[in-house]
Amino acid sequence: MNEKANLKADEVYSVSEITRFIKLQLETSFPLIWVEGEISNFHRHHSGHLYFTLKDESSQLKGVMWRSLAEKIRFDLKDGLQVVCRGSINVYEPRGEYQLMVQLVEPKGKGALQLAFEQLRDKLKKEGLFDTQHKKKLPLFPKKVGIVTSPRGAAIVDILQTLERRFARLHILIYPVRVQGEGAADEIVEGIDFLSRIPDLDVIIIGRGGGSIEDLWAFNEESVARAVFDCPVPVISAVGHEIDFTISDFVADIRASTPSIAAEMLIEKEQAFEERILNSEKRIIQQTKLSLQQQSNKVFRLIHHRAFQNFKIRLLNQEQRVDELETRVWNFLSSRHAEIKQHGSRLDLLSEKLRNGMVGLLEKWNSRWEKTVTQLHNLSPLNILKKGYTLCWKNGGRSFIRDIEEIDVNDDIIVTFYKGNFSCTVKEVDRKKLIESYIKES
Repeated sequence: MNEKANLKADEVYSVSEITRFIKLQLETSFPLIWVEGEISNFHRHHSGHLYFTLKDESSQLKGVMWRSLAEKIRFDLKDGLQVVCRGSINVYEPRGEYQLMVQLVEPKGKGALQLAFEQLRDKLKKEGLFDTQHKKKLPLFPKKVGIVTSPRGAAIVDILQTLERRFARLHILIYPVRVQGEGAADEIVEGIDFLSRIPDLDVIIIGRGGGSIEDLWAFNEESVARAVFDCPVPVISAVGHEIDFTISDFVADIRASTPSIAAEMLIEKEQAFEERILNSEKRIIQQTKLSLQQQSNKVFRLIHHRAFQNFKIRLLNQEQRVDELETRVWNFLSSRHAEIKQHGSRLDLLSEKLRNGMVGLLEKWNSRWEKTVTQLHNLSPLNILKKGYTLCWKNGGRSFIRDIEEIDVNDDIIVTFYKGNFSCTVKEVDRKKLIESYIKES
């Protein structure tokens, strides 16, 4: 107000002086304000700054958003989008224009995350990432399965319990990742890439338990969607609960409504195949019985046909001829009876040896099979954990500890049992070979 009072009607001012005066008056008169309008003339400069115009039916206001703030926007700004902006009025002196310096942008009528979800969904759909022609089928009998999820979340527990309950004999590889928060999407991408390069891997499951849209957002990131699409191994997306949908669900080869259902999908094909075999067997038996009955009816009708009666007489004459030949053969065999009996005994002996040999061979292979199954069961990681052994992790569960040299005092350690885990802090490290010392003392 003081500067305004000093302006004199009969004094000449420079453009810069007037502009500075207007800048001071505007910027001191307006606090942080909310402005609603439609975006037009949107431009993202190579520097990362955003420039656009907010307009309504009768007016427009230029807006600018600096790169540091623009990088935090989850959705894409574009012409025609109705938004609400929070910022302050500023005068850009070189052009003498006033503008809104935007600090925060929200879409009108819906949340920023929901809009970002819809924009990415529409973008990837146009690119064909959701097309069924790109979907890979699950193998009929999967043997090696990779899982990308949190090692301490509910999803891995549901998957393992389901497989154990159904007695599924699977080789399971777990890639531990964070499933929410900053950096979670990058870890999920790394997990998919790592597991996809393992030889003979049949399928990959990615997922986590339910939560809000913010909790599930890592599975809505574009990097995760493209990693799933580019993965050469079939991917099952099992994120959240049945009502939750993420971008990874649309891109994945198969979507499972829950992690436990994803586990059931791995083994239901084998059961379905067995059921198909049984059903096919039943149909073959029924069709065979029907065919035999039909042929039997045809034979019965032919037997009672007049033309068949003459044939029957001829057949009886042939039977008589057969009887005569049979008598001649029997007389011949009677003369060779001793020789035939001798060869028959030798044949019985050879048959007995062959049978005993086959029984012994089958018993040998059956014993080797049972021994191999037992060894595989004993070597199963889950079976070892059942016996009381544990797994130790560091770096928040991302690094598996294999040697005492990897542990230092004050390290935070996670100890995993067959069911459950706990966290602890290392107070002392003894790197001596205790077992060898114990043997020497004994």
